[in-house]
Amino acid sequence: MHRGFYDQRPRLIRDLSCGDKDVFLSLNVRRVDCWRCGAVKTERLDWLSELPSYTQRFAFFVGRRCHDTPVKVVAKELRLDWHTVKELDKLYMGEQLRRAPAPHPTVLGIDEISTGKGHKYRIVVSDILEGRPIWFGGVDRSEASLDEFYTWLGPVKSKEIRLAVMDMWKAFRSSTLKPQNAPQAAILYDKFHVLRHLQDALDKVRRREYARLSGPGRRFIKGQRFALLSRWRNLSLPGRRGLRLLFHANKRLYTAYLLKESFEQLWEYEVAGWARRFFEHWRESLKWQRLKPYEKFAAMVDAHWDGIVAYCPLENKVALGFVEGLNNKIRVLQRRAYGLRDEEYLRLKILTCMLPEIEA
Repeated sequence: MHRGFYDQRPRLIRDLSCGDKDVFLSLNVRRVDCWRCGAVKTERLDWLSELPSYTQRFAFFVGRRCHDTPVKVVAKELRLDWHTVKELDKLYMGEQLRRAPAPHPTVLGIDEISTGKGHKYRIVVSDILEGRPIWFGGVDRSEASLDEFYTWLGPVKSKEIRLAVMDMWKAFRSSTLKPQNAPQAAILYDKFHVLRHLQDALDKVRRREYARLSGPGRRFIKGQRFALLSRWRNLSLPGRRGLRLLFHANKRLYTAYLLKESFEQLWEYEVAGWARRFFEHWRESLKWQRLKPYEKFAAMVDAHWDGIVAYCPLENKVALGFVEGLNNKIRVLQRRAYGLRDEEYLRLKILTCMLPEIEA
């Protein structure tokens, strides 16, 4: 038979605060001495968290606070050690993942993030239609690291992927199109990654013009870098005035800016033939302009044309900004924590950043 008894000393359990007062529950937990195995087993209380000194609703409260607030700030507010707050946050995020539906993606977003100095990367894979990251891992941004994702997803679900959005990193394409991964998926190169190359080309033109000119000719270019890289409709009135002065003084930068602004029209076409015709006209306008960085950019686009024109069909017009937005969110998480050195904690933060909150 079993013999029950109580702890000699009451246990203090931290619960939700009442106003500015911390609340602790004092209770004795029943323990059972099992005659079969000789072990002493403690009574299970469903309202306790896995950290037995805290209630589950208190752990959920800490997790919700840590979603938008640094751990050290939450620890100071609740008068807890920051290691304890971090562990409670991990419990909360683990419960979020447990309650989330199993991933079943058909449109993937694949990107890498930097996790430290020395070219340390990890891969983040998202379900674009569901709007949430589903996998974080690998040891770098190599083909073998992305293979780990397809192994984790399984061959059945991998064969249902119809579209993979990525940058022009060759390893991602090679891994996705392997026969054992997702060879049926169409490859779509991220619009914002392509436009970033175009902005780099414009910036090279700006630097060359600044180096070519001397004296008063330079003063119109100085301080206009961010205005040139911005879209015209996003500029403030002073920004537009500064660019108008620059364009009157430097026709080459004026032409480069117009070409940069017009290129985004490429993603508005729904027929591949019309998109190609637009690109050929755009590339033809580079003749006699002496814009070498733009010519290199056009050659790069031509070499990766199949992954750019894949956006034309209506069923492929997905939210391309999601991958870029997720990357920005991850950078905010890293800045807020001054660099997350606990990789498991970073993984949980990324995988739960788009999941709904758990109510107590």
